Amino acid sequence: MAHGMTPRYALIGAGPAGLAGARNLDRFGIDFDGFEAASEVGGLWNIDNPRSTMYESAHLISSRTTTQFAEFPMPPGTPDYPGHADLRRYFAAFAEEFDLRRRFRFDTVVTSVEPVGGAWRVTWTGPDGAGSEIYAGVILANGTLAEPSIPAFPGTFSGELLHSSAYKSARVFEGKRVLIIGAGNSGCDIAVDAVHHAASIDLSVRRGYYFVPKYLFGRPADTLNQGRPLPARIKQWVDTHVLRLFTGDPAKFGFPKPDYRIYESHPIVNTLVLQHLGQGDLRIRPDIARFDGDTVHFADGTSDDYDLIMLATGYVLDYPFLDRRHLNWTGMAPKLFLNIFGSDTGEPMPNGIYVLGMVEASGLGWQGRYEQAELLARYLAADGSAQRDFENQLARRWPDLTGGYHYLALERMSYYVNKDAYRREVKKQIRRLKGPA
Repeated sequence: MAHGMTPRYALIGAGPAGLAGARNLDRFGIDFDGFEAASEVGGLWNIDNPRSTMYESAHLISSRTTTQFAEFPMPPGTPDYPGHADLRRYFAAFAEEFDLRRRFRFDTVVTSVEPVGGAWRVTWTGPDGAGSEIYAGVILANGTLAEPSIPAFPGTFSGELLHSSAYKSARVFEGKRVLIIGAGNSGCDIAVDAVHHAASIDLSVRRGYYFVPKYLFGRPADTLNQGRPLPARIKQWVDTHVLRLFTGDPAKFGFPKPDYRIYESHPIVNTLVLQHLGQGDLRIRPDIARFDGDTVHFADGTSDDYDLIMLATGYVLDYPFLDRRHLNWTGMAPKLFLNIFGSDTGEPMPNGIYVLGMVEASGLGWQGRYEQAELLARYLAADGSAQRDFENQLARRWPDLTGGYHYLALERMSYYVNKDAYRREVKKQIRRLKGPA
């Protein structure tokens, strides 16, 4: 930036993380321009957003009280587990309350982010055509659940093959023999939808899962034990035994026995799928061996014929407008301090690229993303001395964010953290930037 000019930043995305970013940048008087590919705020919760992977029956799998922004609770009467229409209204109201829409260029797609002379050139296309501008830094908040992960299988399937990212309504299953590959939260949700429409429904799984009911003891399950967190091994032992009382052993319904402890992969917040298994509405099948026309051969030597295969195989991180080396992308995900502060591969941080929302944790909620945004905004608003102190201590120590859990080495778990360890560290860094009281 020219000497004496106020730094200005680009913020990409107006979903939950982008709105948290806009709110905090505004709070701390930081100049920025927002960019959003859709015509409205809400990210994937805006089902009309072309990049949304939302479907008609989708609801939160965490409860309203553990998910909402602390400074802007959801209105009275909101269900414990609101659906996408409720959440779309919530984010629209959040943007209205804090006058955030005026900060965004809507229907505008960022096409490239490139370094130029210690700053960053952002190029975009929008309603008025192409444009570009130079910014002191760029904040990526365009989400983690938009680019589908499409596994390769031997052979060719002659029927209809869809990824869950394209799924909107269970009407697509009407009268069809359906195989869903993948039993994560979306896969189980879609299976429960499909049993009311499909001629038959099978669910292909590789590994076992832990199933958590939405309610325990008459309360949303994630609102229990919200005090001082238990040590990992104790919590795993306690919760495993509690779940056995409420859900039984999923292996009795046909699922493989998990080869990991609870919370080492994201649990499935859906026990209706177990009910439908018990009723014979669907079947569990093993991993795929190969496709052969409309026949699918499974790893145990069995086979069956299908009209439609739904790939509920998750998503990959996608920042297509930025070269991966600027995100220190060294494995399955960028390696960033607190999943926020970027650096070029092999170079000291920071480089002016920041990420909001590239974090997953059971129970982190949008308040966890809000705290990310507050930390970043405080850093950007700090004077040079405070920034250098912050950067120096980042270079010396990267905290353990696992909370003692040994997460599975899967791509979807590559940016997973323990919510208590993560929020504790973020709040510690916020206090550091606040300085003496």
